[in-house]
Amino acid sequence: MRITLRQLQIFLAVAQSGSTTAAAGLVALSQSAASASLNELESLLGVQLFDRVGKRLVLNDSGRQLLPQARHMLDAAHTIERQFNDPASGSELHLGASTTIGSYLLPAMIAAYRREHTGVRVRALVANTADIVDAVVNFEVDAGLIEGPCHADDVWVEPWMMDELIVVVAPAHPVVTGGRKITLKMLREADWLLREAGSGTREAVEHALIPYLHHLPSSFEFGNSEAIKRATAEGLGISCLSRSVVEDLIESGKLLELETPLPTLRRHFYMVVSRHRAASPSLAALLSFCREWAQQQPR
Repeated sequence: MRITLRQLQIFLAVAQSGSTTAAAGLVALSQSAASASLNELESLLGVQLFDRVGKRLVLNDSGRQLLPQARHMLDAAHTIERQFNDPASGSELHLGASTTIGSYLLPAMIAAYRREHTGVRVRALVANTADIVDAVVNFEVDAGLIEGPCHADDVWVEPWMMDELIVVVAPAHPVVTGGRKITLKMLREADWLLREAGSGTREAVEHALIPYLHHLPSSFEFGNSEAIKRATAEGLGISCLSRSVVEDLIESGKLLELETPLPTLRRHFYMVVSRHRAASPSLAALLSFCREWAQQQPR
């Protein structure tokens, strides 16, 4: 067998960075060594894996064909290393979570998991849905928990748990103090505080509200739900957020849940795993625990 894991690692680094110079920095080699390794891999396979476009290396059809296989091979090697390098300390899992899940659900879930699996270390990456899906595809995390639709091809997507979205506003906001019944017209004319593009919450809110409001004008956009709920409490506008995000400010009286003519707004949270991920007992145990934990949560 002439192909080496190091060659595949450099191939993936070039695919990610677009040049052998940048890839060399990712894998701690000189540029000449990275370039030589890539040339050797292409020679062994008898094909070019990249098109040279100016100074950039862009994956061609052969490179795209190799990409998932290379990721699978390296992931399998990493799994073996984690399993046997330090067996006394237990395994380590990398879990990705989109922002709402990572901030409001993941800490409690990981704490419960660690109580049952004391030897397992869990590292968490929290980012928006699009970034978590990319991390799953690129094998940067073992699995992801996301709050929006997944548009990637190379992942398994499984509905995980249901979440309720509610419309909230500050008690002193004019839409409340006017004493009028909330109408769809009032909601269409309101200033909405929304998450950024690429956020699962943003996509879910638009999917839930646009069929009734036809248009969702954004007064402000924020990078996380915590900022939105604080801005809403300050009276900057109204927002539609997960009940788990805003329940603390509702209980303290800083936010009110609006009674609207909208139906109950629900969305799915999802588990995503790469189709090319090498299965391991520790990952299977974590995914099983995630399913059981979700079933135990209040509906």
